[in-house]
Amino acid sequence: MKIGVVTEYYYPSVGGIQEHVHHFAREARRLGHTVRIVTSAMPDLGDGAATPQPDVIRLGRSLPAYTNGGFGRVTGGLGIRGAVREVLARERFDVVHVHAPLTPVLPLLAIHQATGPIVGTFHTNFRPGLLFRMMRGPLQRYLDRLDAAVAVSQACLGAFRDRLHADFRIIPNGVDTERFARGRRIRRYDDGKLNVLFVGRLEPRNGLDRLLAAFHRAWRQVGARLIVLGDGPLLPRYRAMVPRELREDVVFAGRVLDERPDWYATADVYCAPTRVASFGVTLLEAMAAGKPVLAADIDGFREVMQHGREGELLSGDDPAAWARALVRIAREPARAQAYGERGRLTAQRYAWPSVTREVLGLYRSIGVRG
Repeated sequence: MKIGVVTEYYYPSVGGIQEHVHHFAREARRLGHTVRIVTSAMPDLGDGAATPQPDVIRLGRSLPAYTNGGFGRVTGGLGIRGAVREVLARERFDVVHVHAPLTPVLPLLAIHQATGPIVGTFHTNFRPGLLFRMMRGPLQRYLDRLDAAVAVSQACLGAFRDRLHADFRIIPNGVDTERFARGRRIRRYDDGKLNVLFVGRLEPRNGLDRLLAAFHRAWRQVGARLIVLGDGPLLPRYRAMVPRELREDVVFAGRVLDERPDWYATADVYCAPTRVASFGVTLLEAMAAGKPVLAADIDGFREVMQHGREGELLSGDDPAAWARALVRIAREPARAQAYGERGRLTAQRYAWPSVTREVLGLYRSIGVRG
C-alpha cells in the first residue's frame, strides 16, 4: 500500500513523534510498502531539513512555538493550503496517517483535504485550556473525519474525556531494540564515575532543573557525571543553572540522533524527571540498552515501567528522593544490573516490527488494501 504520513514533527527536530514516524516508515518500507512523509522545512535547525530526501516532502517552513510547557512547531508560508491539496492529489495515497491530528497547521489541512481513508494518532498528554474548550465544536468535526483514531497510551486520552468523542484504539510507540542494544561506551567517559543520562528537549516540562538539583546532592556523595542530550532555545538558561563546582561534571552534548545508542551504552543510569508525558519513548530506549531507569511517577511512565522492576518511579518534586536513588544505583551494582536486565525484556514488547504490524492491521480494518 502507499502510505502518506503527515506531521509537523520530523527530523532534524528531535522528539517522540519524530522517532515514531521515522521508525514506522522504515519498518513499513521493509515490509514492501511505500511511505512518504509530509512535513515542513525547519530553517532554525540548520541544513538538515534542506537535504533532499526522496521519501520526505517538505511544505512551507515551520518554527518553534511554546505550548503545553514545551516547544512545538507550527508551519507557515504562502499557499500552504494549496500545496497540501496538490501533494495529496498527486501522490494518491491509499491511506493518510496524520500525527497529532488536531494541531495546526499541516495535520488539520491534511484532514480537510484528504479524500481517502484517514488515520490520526494522538501523542500528547495535555491540560485543556480556554482555547481548546472554545474550539471543541470545530475540533470534534475534524475528529469525526478520521476513519480511525489512535492514542499511544491511556494517558493521551485524559484531555479528551467528556470533551471530544471517538472510538480510540491504543497502539503504543515502539523502540528499535536491536539498535539500542548495539551501542558502545564512549571511552572518554569510561573513567569509573557514575554516568547519569538525561535525553530530551531543554524545556520546562522535562525537568532538567529538578534533575540538576538532585544530581548536585548525589555528586557530594559519589563520583558522578551528568550527561545532557538535547537542545532548545532555553539552553543558555540551563547552562547558567549549573553551579560552578559542578561544571566539569555536567556535559551538554547537544542534539544527538545517530550516535544516541552509544550515549545510552555510556550511561550507568537514565533519568526522566519530566512533569508531563503521554508515553516513555526514551525510557524504552534506555531499557533496550539494558540500563536502569529513574523516572517521574506520572501516568504516561506508569504505562511503560513498574516501580522496582525496570527501575524506580519517583516524585518529580523531591530532589532528595532522586539523589538517594542515584546513590543507591552507584553503590548497589547488583540492583542496577537487575533493573537493566528486566528492562531489556520489557522493551522487547514494544519492538517496531510488532507495533508496525498492528498499525498496518488497523489500516486493513478500515478497508485499505495492500
